[in-house]
Amino acid sequence: MSKDNVTFRLDSEKRAALDAIAAGLDRNLTYILNKAISLYLEIHQWQLEEIRQGIAEAEAEEFASNDEVEAMFEKLTHAN
Repeated sequence: MSKDNVTFRLDSEKRAALDAIAAGLDRNLTYILNKAISLYLEIHQWQLEEIRQGIAEAEAEEFASNDEVEAMFEKLTHAN
């Protein structure tokens, strides 16, 4: 896998926090930034795929029944 350099501005508080995390994990800043970007991509790629699936289901008119919606609402509002 090829690697590219990326340069961007970062406020000093965020840089200090990243440096502290790197020091606490005995890793360098590059490692921490790569991990952070990997997690960001994983979350947002998952979210985009879920949105795409939801749109496809809506276009196919695959909607939840009233009973399914009520069951989910009950589950979410009475969770421990």
